[in-house]
Amino acid sequence: MSGGLVPPEPLPGARMLFSLDPAVTHLNHGAFGAVPVSVQRVQQRLRDEMEADPQRFFTQGLLDRIGHTRRHLAAFLGADPEGAALVDNVTVAAATVLQTLRLGSGDEVLLTDHGYGAVALSVERECRRTGATVRVVAVPLGAPAKEVVERLRAALRPGRTRLLVVDQVTSPTAQVFPVAEMVPVARDAGVPVLVDAAHVPGMLAVEVDRIGADFWVGNLHKWAFAPRGTALLAVAPRWRERLEPLGVSWEQESGFPSRVEWQGTRDYTAWLAAPAGLYALRSLGLDRVRAHNAALVGYGQRTIADALGVPQQRLPVPDPHRPESAQLAMRLVPLPAGVADSAVAAAALRRRIADELATEVSVAWWSDRAWLRVCAQVYNRAADYDRLAELLPALLHRAG
Repeated sequence: MSGGLVPPEPLPGARMLFSLDPAVTHLNHGAFGAVPVSVQRVQQRLRDEMEADPQRFFTQGLLDRIGHTRRHLAAFLGADPEGAALVDNVTVAAATVLQTLRLGSGDEVLLTDHGYGAVALSVERECRRTGATVRVVAVPLGAPAKEVVERLRAALRPGRTRLLVVDQVTSPTAQVFPVAEMVPVARDAGVPVLVDAAHVPGMLAVEVDRIGADFWVGNLHKWAFAPRGTALLAVAPRWRERLEPLGVSWEQESGFPSRVEWQGTRDYTAWLAAPAGLYALRSLGLDRVRAHNAALVGYGQRTIADALGVPQQRLPVPDPHRPESAQLAMRLVPLPAGVADSAVAAAALRRRIADELATEVSVAWWSDRAWLRVCAQVYNRAADYDRLAELLPALLHRAG
């Protein structure tokens, strides 16, 4: 145990629900998720159905099945099912929103320095194409909600800022941002908001409609046990009929959401199997899973930090004044200076930890230093973090 912190009791049988390689320690669930075996089997049955008679599968009732799935997922997230569309992931949704805005010279898109890299790249590409500009707002790690809101408020330029992109849970830094407080501030300035909630479904309790963002998108294949390529994009009423898909299909004239969801011969089985992921999550007990994961990742963070000699006061921890941040299943540990000096070096260090320690983690380069991000899921045990804490200092010494 680390500093008297006691890890939670494992959920009985949870580890056996997954087909993960037991020779690898999986501490990076937030990257690609893990699909329970029961959900894999549901998707395989759907694939078998599709391959047995493709004509029937695609032309007889598939749109209704997609709609049924969307309504199921939207209800779980507290979103209007008629104001939402299934998409592959957050980055696809962001690109769709950006092209819908029809940016031009003199316009700008506002990001924070905690944003997900692929979304930032999408914004940069659209701005290059249209003559718009990108502006990044720096937010200190661990900044209280009021400071986050005030920094973004000060950065808004009514009439010029055409979109604010803000993460509900930041990927590189594992922070919860106050999106519900930020949306009305931006609305008063006439600025639409895209909430990147990639990590929210399954990990945090959420009522999407109460947030009130113009666009909110979350991946269900990270923490909600859906097959990969499943996300829900919720769209405010004034944008629904203006939202254009990245590719035109036969449902283009059907309006939202069909024109966004239907993309010809894509594999829709991931979407159709997503409710089985929610069933698996609920069978374990949603509150129990969240409490387990948050407690375990807290134990893991402290254990690894102690091994690296990082004082507790330097560890980014959830804001005790924001209850939703207590559900976070991802935590950061600052790595010693010298073990990585760039994003490329951080990526190389992650691969080295995977190869030499048989442990999957995230190593992010943020604010000119390397950070270890660890996650916790029901298949993890305290021993996973104990082992990494035992082996990592020597590897970092060699790397440094």
